[in-house]
Amino acid sequence: MSILPAASQTIPISGDVLTRMLGRAMSVVVAHAGQLLMVKDALSGRWVHASAGIAALVRSTPALLEGAVDADLFDGALAATFRAAEHTALSQTEPLHSEHSFELHGQRHEFSVLRLVVRDSAAGASWIVSVWTDVGPEHKRQAQMQAALTQIEQQQQANDALRREIADQALRDPASGLYRRAHFEDQLRREVDLSTREHREFAVVFIELDPETPEASGHGEAGRQRVLEAMGRLLRSGTRAMDASCRYDDRRFAVLLSGVGLATAHARMEGLRRKCASQIVVHSGQELSFTVAVGVASFPHTTQSQDELLACCESALREAQRRGGNQVTLAAIRFAAS
Repeated sequence: MSILPAASQTIPISGDVLTRMLGRAMSVVVAHAGQLLMVKDALSGRWVHASAGIAALVRSTPALLEGAVDADLFDGALAATFRAAEHTALSQTEPLHSEHSFELHGQRHEFSVLRLVVRDSAAGASWIVSVWTDVGPEHKRQAQMQAALTQIEQQQQANDALRREIADQALRDPASGLYRRAHFEDQLRREVDLSTREHREFAVVFIELDPETPEASGHGEAGRQRVLEAMGRLLRSGTRAMDASCRYDDRRFAVLLSGVGLATAHARMEGLRRKCASQIVVHSGQELSFTVAVGVASFPHTTQSQDELLACCESALREAQRRGGNQVTLAAIRFAAS
C-alpha cells in the first residue's frame, strides 16, 4: 500500500500535547478496553497516531499510517463520510457518536465511533481523537437472537393452530367432515336467542339420504362412506360462514341458515337437491348415485319455539319421504287466532 507523506501544513504533535490528548481520551478508552484508537490533524485530516488494532483493520502498521489520509485507505465515498463526521465533531463542544457500516478488503464491518476534539490554543492546532468500537459481533448476536425469537413465536403459533385444529376435529364427523349434532344444537340456541331479540328470521333444514343408498345396491359400507364424503363437500360448498351444517345422525344432516326466510331456504335447498341427484360418486371403478329428501322450517313464521321448530322440520322431512323422496318440502305455517 502506498502511503502519501505528510503535507507541509500538517502541524506536528508534541509529546506533551499527545499526553494531554490521550489523557482526555483515556476516560473513554478505559471504559471500552481493547477498542481501536486513532488521532487525526483536524485541519488536514492526516493521521498522526493509530493503534495497532486500527492499523490491522486497514492492513498496515501504525508507523506507515502516520501522515496518511482517509482517501489513501478507503474508497472516495467512505472517506467523504468519515470527513463529514469529523467536520460535525469540530462544530460542537460535546463528543460526537456515530455509526459506520462498510465493506473493506472483502469483509463487512460495523463500527460505533466516538469522536472528540482536542485543541491546543498555544500551538493554534486541533486534533480529532476517534475511538472505534466493533459492534458487528453484537449486531450479529442480536440478529441471531431475533431470528431465534421469531422461530419460537412461529412454532408457538403453529402449536396453537394445531391445538385448535385438534379441538375442531373433535367436534367434526370424520366421515363427512361436518360438525356433529352438539355443535348444531348450540348454534341453534344462539340463533333462536338472536332472532327473538332482533326480530330476524332463520331457517332449519333436515336432509336425509333416500333409502336407495349404495349399500342397498351391493356397494356396502365403503360405498356409503363415499356418499357421506360427497354430502359433506356439497354442504360445505353450499353454505355460508354464518350458517351451520352438521351430520345430525346416521343418515340425516341438519343445516341452520342464518337470516334466511322460508322461500329463500327452499330455493337454496332445491339447488342442493339437484346437485345431489346429479352428483357422480366413484367407488371401485363404478359410479354411485344418491338422492335426498329435504324438510324446511323457519323461525318465527313456522313456529316460535325451538322444540316446535325441530318438530315441524321433522314433519316436513317425513312428508318429503312419504312423497317418494328426492324432493324439498316446506313445513306448514301456523296462523294464530286473532
